[in-house]
Amino acid sequence: MESMIRDIKLAPSGHDKIAWVKNFMPVLRSIDEEYSKTKPFAGKKVVITMHLEAKTAYLALVFKNAGAEVIATGSNPLSTQDDVVAALVEDGVTVYSWYNCTNEEYDMFIDKALDCNPDMIIDDGGDLVARIHNERPELIIGGSEETTTGVIRLKALAEQGKLKFPMIAANDAYCKYLFDNRYGTGQSTWDGIMRTTNLVIAGKTVVIAGYGWCGKGGAMRAKGLGANVVITEVDPIKAIEAVFDGFRVMPMEEAAKIGDIFLTLTGCDNVINEKHFALMKDGAMMANSGHFDVEINKVDLLKNSVSHRPVRKNIEEYVQKDGRKLYLLAEGRLVNLAAGDGHPAEIMDLSFGVQFFSALHILNHHQEMENKVYLMPEEINTKIAQIKLKALGVELDELTEEQKAYLAKA
Repeated sequence: MESMIRDIKLAPSGHDKIAWVKNFMPVLRSIDEEYSKTKPFAGKKVVITMHLEAKTAYLALVFKNAGAEVIATGSNPLSTQDDVVAALVEDGVTVYSWYNCTNEEYDMFIDKALDCNPDMIIDDGGDLVARIHNERPELIIGGSEETTTGVIRLKALAEQGKLKFPMIAANDAYCKYLFDNRYGTGQSTWDGIMRTTNLVIAGKTVVIAGYGWCGKGGAMRAKGLGANVVITEVDPIKAIEAVFDGFRVMPMEEAAKIGDIFLTLTGCDNVINEKHFALMKDGAMMANSGHFDVEINKVDLLKNSVSHRPVRKNIEEYVQKDGRKLYLLAEGRLVNLAAGDGHPAEIMDLSFGVQFFSALHILNHHQEMENKVYLMPEEINTKIAQIKLKALGVELDELTEEQKAYLAKA
């Protein structure tokens, strides 16, 4: 199979990026060292649809070294790094992706990847699973899903009895969401916003839509940067948690009047729309860290604007009928990847350990698994944490036999 990428000559800087992140990903290095010898995925085709940058490239190479034939495609038109995919191709991975592809090209790349008839998939957002179920009848062993949005889509399929193969919700593993969704999203989102705007966060009112684990991370980092943080929520329990964490909670219609920066992390659509745009201050900025570019209603925003133009890389200005200027970052796509480098390597090390072991579990146990969404076995979570702690030089206490006996009492 022949890859479709922008320019193979970009590979040298891609190799440098991959080599850099490997230094800070001890879990994947440990996995690579062990399973490159035993090659459990020998003879298997694995399709990876993810944000194709250095850290995901390293995951793809770990699967390849473990024996798999790896085919990779991007999960977002703006997150593929052309030098990184060129390096992957030089290292023997088939890639169909380039930066800023059209929607038609994006769909074509997924189809190209599925033409290989994969045995397993690693998905990010659910587009790959959706394509298989809606248009591609091929049966696969199973796979894993990286994101909250993708897991929501998988569970909907399972509840309708339409899921055709077992999937592990990698996103719901402790070693994923406690770190990736919170610390990873929190840091990388504000990296993307600050890099793009070159503006101070301190003193601004930041409105965070959604107080799930990603929202918690975004709010925590905004607070640390000196922002006045407001949370909007639909879940009463999450709203109480936000209040107890020291944040103001109010409806978006109230928050729209006071916000300087709006950040959506809900996994839902139409979170900020026409009625909110009408209330926003002149100069308000909007960004999204949910998987799809549907949380900020771009159709409404354009419809109510008298002019629209790019004013800086990854910033579009929408002038409203009354003269107010509203700014949208990264086309409303994932601001941490479309306008930044994504999560820190140390964080993705944990997440990709979850992805690898999820795939390995499917490989070894798919025959006894039903067509439903599974959580990763707890012992794998523990194994990943142990590898990471060892790499960090952190030691733990151990229960004595007497303590174990005490805890085991009825």
